[in-house]
Amino acid sequence: MNASRPLFPTAPGVANALALLAGSILLSGCAGNPFAESKIDPASPVAGEVARLSRSDGKFPTFASIPKAPTDIRPLAQYGQDASAILAAGAALERATAPGTWTLDGTDDFATKARRDAGPQIEPPKPGDAEAFARELRERATPPPRR
Repeated sequence: MNASRPLFPTAPGVANALALLAGSILLSGCAGNPFAESKIDPASPVAGEVARLSRSDGKFPTFASIPKAPTDIRPLAQYGQDASAILAAGAALERATAPGTWTLDGTDDFATKARRDAGPQIEPPKPGDAEAFARELRERATPPPRR
């Protein structure tokens, strides 16, 4: 049986050449320094400072100026151990509070103490109390003076 040929045959050399061409096109924009020959607007309020800073040779940092690693921090392995301890504590909390691990037995003592701490129970209002209160307020009210 004859195997079907692919519609677009590729040669390894063609793919490498295309990748090399694309890379060189992308990197060609980085070949020059566009700021080296740029003009400074003399009317700009910072023109003098820009000209002075762009032409002065400043100190550049070196690898020796990188500070040493701090010594007063915990070791790297301790972070993982602390994370494991936190995960273990969380799992223990979930096990301790899972459904079926606790009940609400003995709530009568709690309710009795809460009622005692709340003080005497106030009677609910009677249906006619609101109307009598409103009538009393209307009788006591004095209308504003007429102008």
